[in-house]
Amino acid sequence: MSPEQLLIKLKEKASLKVCETLDSIYQVCIEQQERGIDDYSIATIERLGYKRGVPKAQSIRNKSGEKYKALIKCFSEQNPVKDIAKLSKREEDWIDEILNPKHKLLVKIQASELRAAKRQLSEILPPNLRIDVYDHKHALTETEYKLSDQERRALEYLLSSSFRKKWNLTANEYGELIDSNNSPVFKVATLDAIKKALEFL
Repeated sequence: MSPEQLLIKLKEKASLKVCETLDSIYQVCIEQQERGIDDYSIATIERLGYKRGVPKAQSIRNKSGEKYKALIKCFSEQNPVKDIAKLSKREEDWIDEILNPKHKLLVKIQASELRAAKRQLSEILPPNLRIDVYDHKHALTETEYKLSDQERRALEYLLSSSFRKKWNLTANEYGELIDSNNSPVFKVATLDAIKKALEFL
């Protein structure tokens, strides 16, 4: 019998309070199953669900908690890990060295979720796919993004005093080059753009 089938059976003729408690326990156990953590001890279920109506561990162990124990036991007796990646014993070894039970549980949850995320990522990205991300600094090492020596010399010449002298040009405060009639030859910010190109390319 599956936990869901047992839940339905246990709720038959049960009080509203018992039904709500069974639902809370069932939800906590489902979350454990989805995380891929095979820990359905009464203490763990109580700790994870105490804010959601799960009774204290001692109440579950009492005779009045037989339905609760049955539901938890049903989860513990089945194999909860199907689609969720489960850590191998070797990979769990270092986690078992954590003394604090709460911290150990949280680490197991995070490790399992990380494994599942890595698996999903590997399904999205084809194997051996190379993704290159370039910013300006990294682009300096890539020849297709760099200026050639000839291109660099051409831009440097536009900034040179010999170029300005030859054509009788003057730079103004707006980054323009103007001629003897104060007419702009290069538009605003052209000189700044050339300087940035030389710096980053």
